[in-house]
Amino acid sequence: MLAKTVLSLGLWLRFAVGQNTPERGPQPSVSNSEGDLLFLLDSSGSVSYYEFSRVKEFMWDLVQPFTFGPKDVQTSIIHISTMPTMEFPFDQYQTSGDLQKAIRDTRQLMGDTNTGKALAYAKEKLFSGEAGARPEVPKVLVWVTDGFSTDDISEPMQLLKDMGVTVFIVSTGRGNYLELSAAASQPPEKHLHFVDVDDLPIITKELRDAILDIIQANRLHAVDITSSSFRLTWPKLLSQETGYYTLEYAPTDDLAKKRTQQVSGAHTGLVLSDLAPETTYEVALIPESNIHYFPPQTTRVTTLAEEVSPAQVLISESGPHSFHVSWAPTLDSVMGYQILYGPLPGNSVKLLEVDGKHNSTLVENLTPNTTYLVTVTAVYKSGKEKSLSAKACTQEEGSKVRHLRFEDMGPNTLKASWDSADGKVLGYRVRCRRQTGPSSVISVSPQIHSVLLTDLASGTTNKVCVKPMYKNQRGKGLCRMVRMQPGELGCEAESWGALAEGECPEGH
Repeated sequence: MLAKTVLSLGLWLRFAVGQNTPERGPQPSVSNSEGDLLFLLDSSGSVSYYEFSRVKEFMWDLVQPFTFGPKDVQTSIIHISTMPTMEFPFDQYQTSGDLQKAIRDTRQLMGDTNTGKALAYAKEKLFSGEAGARPEVPKVLVWVTDGFSTDDISEPMQLLKDMGVTVFIVSTGRGNYLELSAAASQPPEKHLHFVDVDDLPIITKELRDAILDIIQANRLHAVDITSSSFRLTWPKLLSQETGYYTLEYAPTDDLAKKRTQQVSGAHTGLVLSDLAPETTYEVALIPESNIHYFPPQTTRVTTLAEEVSPAQVLISESGPHSFHVSWAPTLDSVMGYQILYGPLPGNSVKLLEVDGKHNSTLVENLTPNTTYLVTVTAVYKSGKEKSLSAKACTQEEGSKVRHLRFEDMGPNTLKASWDSADGKVLGYRVRCRRQTGPSSVISVSPQIHSVLLTDLASGTTNKVCVKPMYKNQRGKGLCRMVRMQPGELGCEAESWGALAEGECPEGH
């Protein structure tokens, strides 16, 4: 049986609008990292309260996926103000929850923007055991600034870089590019960002990945994590001639299922596949060298939840007899898709089959002005099936007004009448463009098929258009030219056929 799960309106609308919004909310956790990360936060009076609060949100979004602890990532904040102040030492907060609260509770100090003093203070704290800093771990400084400083930054910043600190700069103002590019680590295109404070989420992932390149560089770690695989990378310790690596990995809760692989000493990475989703694995890399002893490196990796298709369904390009169905994501594990569709209410359904490499199809030969239930089912290579449903509505067929005619009702007055249009008409719009005098528009209910037109001067030629109104489409209007004969001769009309009102000939 194919499951029929009705797609929520919220999910449908999010997919329709697009999915290019920056990442927000919980992110997959990042382990296998070790480093001291220091935020140099502009807390001076040149920063507004709003800007300060947005920067705090950015700081938390940036570090949220990290694992914190004495053998993982530690972080601290130093305020740039008249005098530099440390908000908390590196080793004070060892959990994500505690660190998030600490960042949220950070208060702006105001005062002058003495960045040089803050950098000199940071140089002391980044290498101070009293501040919780650790020796022999990567040091990263992230300076968030509005681009203004009241003292010199070049000398203290160079001292930090000479001591091995990697400097990233995020300028939310109009900072001097030459000055800031010289202050940031090289190359500046990787370490310097100019961005409006409201657009900080745009650079979050790029900056986080650049930080990870530094704090993961000298350890075994996993990247490209999916629900069934991840890629291990490690520093070059051996060569083809000096030895090989032994890799051992097993689920944390079932170490008896340990698997072992050997790779050449020339390798610095390996993809592990056929893994269980949402499972934590213990991984050990053992360098087998015939020259030196290298201690084993270990890491812990958790695979992602299994990706499901379809997770989103979109109905678009709806017409009277067809609509377009698309879905996402497309997965290699899907063999094909089945699209069931039928009118509501009713028990009649039809089936379309689509290859697993495609994510859309056109559904045709439908009834106008009808609601359909569309169910997209992914048939996996493993034999299982996943389904998601959405409602689709065909449009009404285009209809036109027929037999527009006129009756003389006295001096300067005509009665315009017409036959009803097909379909569910919401009403009619009658436009009269007078040769002399103002134009007029009259809207009437669908039950009314005639109107009185007044103030039509004798001897003038006037254009009258009647157009049906529908809910989901434009109706086709019928226009006629009407000449008011002088004296008692009445009127005569010339038809312009069935045209959309915007297409009615002008200038007559």
